[in-house]
Amino acid sequence: MTGDLRLVPLAFAVWVAAWALTGTRPLAGVGLLVAAAVLGGCVAAARRGGPWVAHLLLVCAGVVAVTGSVQVQADARGALVDLAAQEALSTLAGTVVSAARPAPFGGGSTWELAVDTVSARGSTTPVRGHVRVTAPGTPPRAGSAVEVEARLAPARFGAGTTAEATAAGPVAEHVAPSAVLRTTDRMRTALLDVTDPLGPQARGLVPGMAFGDTTRVPDDLDDAMRVTGLTHATAVSGSHFAIVLAVVTAVLTVAGVPRGWRVVTLAGAAVGFVLLVGPEPSVLRAVWTCAAGLLGLALGRPGQGLPALATASTVLLVVDPWLARSYGFALSCAATAGIVLLAGPLARLLTPWLGRALAFAVAVPCAAQAACGPILVLLDPAVALVAVPANVLAAPALVPGTVLALLATVLAPGLPAVAGPVAWLAGVPTGWLAGVATLGAAVPGSRVPWWPGPGGAAALALVTLAVLAVVVRRAPADTPAGPDAAGSLRRLRVRLVRPGRARSRLAPPGDGAVRGPGAGPPDATVRPVRHPLGGAGVSPRRRRGGGPLVLLTGAAVVLVAVLVVVPRVAAPGPVPPDWQVVACDVGQGDTLVVRSGPDSAVVVDVGPPGDAAARCLARLGVARVDLLVLSHFHTDHVGGLEPVLAAVPVTAAVVSAVAEPAAPARRALDLLGGVGVPVAAGAEGRAGAAGTVAWRVLGAADGVGANDASVALALRTASGIDVVALGDLEEPGQRALAARLRAAGYPADPVEVVKIAHHGSASQDPGLAALLAPAVVLVSVGDNDYGHPTGAALDLYTGTGARVLRTDRCGDAALVVRSARLATACGEGA
Repeated sequence: MTGDLRLVPLAFAVWVAAWALTGTRPLAGVGLLVAAAVLGGCVAAARRGGPWVAHLLLVCAGVVAVTGSVQVQADARGALVDLAAQEALSTLAGTVVSAARPAPFGGGSTWELAVDTVSARGSTTPVRGHVRVTAPGTPPRAGSAVEVEARLAPARFGAGTTAEATAAGPVAEHVAPSAVLRTTDRMRTALLDVTDPLGPQARGLVPGMAFGDTTRVPDDLDDAMRVTGLTHATAVSGSHFAIVLAVVTAVLTVAGVPRGWRVVTLAGAAVGFVLLVGPEPSVLRAVWTCAAGLLGLALGRPGQGLPALATASTVLLVVDPWLARSYGFALSCAATAGIVLLAGPLARLLTPWLGRALAFAVAVPCAAQAACGPILVLLDPAVALVAVPANVLAAPALVPGTVLALLATVLAPGLPAVAGPVAWLAGVPTGWLAGVATLGAAVPGSRVPWWPGPGGAAALALVTLAVLAVVVRRAPADTPAGPDAAGSLRRLRVRLVRPGRARSRLAPPGDGAVRGPGAGPPDATVRPVRHPLGGAGVSPRRRRGGGPLVLLTGAAVVLVAVLVVVPRVAAPGPVPPDWQVVACDVGQGDTLVVRSGPDSAVVVDVGPPGDAAARCLARLGVARVDLLVLSHFHTDHVGGLEPVLAAVPVTAAVVSAVAEPAAPARRALDLLGGVGVPVAAGAEGRAGAAGTVAWRVLGAADGVGANDASVALALRTASGIDVVALGDLEEPGQRALAARLRAAGYPADPVEVVKIAHHGSASQDPGLAALLAPAVVLVSVGDNDYGHPTGAALDLYTGTGARVLRTDRCGDAALVVRSARLATACGEGA
């Protein structure tokens, strides 16, 4: 296998172009002009000749292809995007392309619909796009053709869909799924049935390892797996695909199946796996990488990891340019590239001290974590220090757990009596996995804050590259490398030559020498050059000694940076950089901030007149408000709107349906309209996603006073924190809300956080406090003459076991997740 880098610039250029062009429709509109200019420059360069002309023309062709694809698909998606921006009530017709998952806050399910037509405002328009639908009742089956009336909303960044939708009526199924899809649906359902008698971890993890269904994983275990970086075990990914193909390949090899039939069988296994788990971005990447490898196998050429990955990502990005903005796709590609490029050199460095097998067991998760770390920081500004050791310890469970879970899935529909014991056996490795996650999450300091946003990602990337550059340059060249994810993690050798004249020969496994002149036919020589980060090609004198010392020194530098420097530098004041929920200190008023992205948030109310809310957003590093909710129009909740709108862009707003008091309501609506923010009334049941936060209006009474018309809101963060914001509801409004929530079965479990109603006034409903039973109650309050918060109000919540955080004592009161547990942080006033 050669480490051929010639296709990497093509993949990189196509990715950058796709990311830029899918940002806004105007960008897509001028994309063809940009591509034409690039192509013109390439043609001009080609006339001058040179060895890089073919590479340059290939890159240009890729950019032109993805630009044209964006233009065509943007036109096809246009009606959906426009209607979603207006939150229009529309009728969607299309095909269900994913299995249903329970919706946040209960009361239904969520699934993905490939939309063919959208009907709204008297017209029907053919479209092409995927919409994430949330609907009550029994979910439709994957592959069925359905029609549903729903209210559209813009898709969150990185979601991979064109829009979100909340069903306003029943889902009508017009065409049943195909026989193949009905079979895979029966397989999934049957596995859930045979795992019902198992223990909690096995009930959740066995279906998760088989086809990514994590709906039954216990919450505490789910949190522990996030902290320890083990969620990939149950998130359908390329690793599952690699395990399936590795097992099938081993069986075919032992059986002596000829090459042609091996290709056909592997292709069939790949298609079957995709049908079972669905077209997740990471699975698509793995499938196309496999397709490139199978083509090479069919042609009798050796497998090459990096060219296959570059080819796969290029093809997928041209077909679906919006994948460039998918975190799942980026993480999958990064992990694969990290393993291909880094696992071999790291293993060579560690082999003299750990032995070959253990060295690779450590090197593979190190390489994947190093490559994925900067992307993960964008999703969650923290570094999981236990991720690598946890993955090393969990590795022995992944293959048997996945294989047994899939075997149980295949057997479950026809042989449930056999599938049950197989599923029980699968529960043994999943039990080990659960134990590792639980133990790792309990380690003090297992998750450490990091700078949020692109700056934090860049900082972590630089630190990682610096350490890897030193470590890889010290990797001995004469240590066998062993197998990689595609069957070989042998040493990477790179040779960039004029196209059509590349010749190479790989040293066989265990052969530490690079073959050169005289070792083979004259046209089969390879000239070793330097690994992109050093290593091969570095003179022995420069590599001599110091391996363990350099590794330990590099690790020490990273630990000091993570444990000492970052917590002191990254935090903008007393609020930790990995905050999830913050009640801002705005005086006698309300501003609640819920993180919805690396530098974005959902904001509920903007405090009294002045810039206190805007300054709080600046302290938190919020550069964009994905959703602004104005619970009602009293000035202590909307007075700070103008400075906030001047400071950060607001994507959308939800406001109280009762425009009282009239003057501040009119001013707030004028301010929002003046900057073009789409505004929707906070009707009960309205729901959506803003960034990584799911939200639902629990109650918003009409025809009552401003306080009891407050928008009562439920929010769920990406880290699983449930927040309920009660606005200024008085006791009658709270009592009515509690009755509706009980009837709807919400919440199924006590919520983590409640923003107390009306600053903790005496007008509170004990029934609502007991129903919500939060772990933390936030009291947004300042110096006042009303007696807020009253002792009676606080006693209601402390009586349920809640901890009280008051902004008049805490300053900005923050909640974070540490070691899979909710933690609180108070400011200087605590």
